[in-house]
Amino acid sequence: MHVAHFSSPIGKIQIVEENGFITNVSFEEPEKDGSDSSLVLDACVLQLEAFFNGRRTAFDLPLKPKGTAFQKSVWSELQNIPFGKTISYMDMAKRLGEPKVIRAASSANGKNPITIIIPCHRVIGSDGSLTGYAGGLKRKQWLLEHESSQTSLF
Repeated sequence: MHVAHFSSPIGKIQIVEENGFITNVSFEEPEKDGSDSSLVLDACVLQLEAFFNGRRTAFDLPLKPKGTAFQKSVWSELQNIPFGKTISYMDMAKRLGEPKVIRAASSANGKNPITIIIPCHRVIGSDGSLTGYAGGLKRKQWLLEHESSQTSLF
């Protein structure tokens, strides 16, 4: 296991790589210093830098989030939400094929272990409200505003 730390405009981010796969990207509270280096970690840091600098709208990294089969299906579906767009939790449940799983989908969304790269921040309430984000609502709002400001450039 290798760990890197990345300073973003919205806080320090910890990146964990295991056996050539990114398994965790999360905001650090409290922030830590020091980083390992590997090809995958270095690529992840470079891609996050490009994302935050407005030069990247998608990630190309080997991901291996740890979770249940249902959680992985939710996280996989999150990756289909286009950059700069949002969907509701109800939309997410419908995409999974069953509107009745809205609470389970919401819970899985909140347990996403690879923030930003698996864009759980793009899921909002049915009324357009910002609801739930493990990194905090201020970070979610910043990410959505950052992405929406970039979509007009492409």
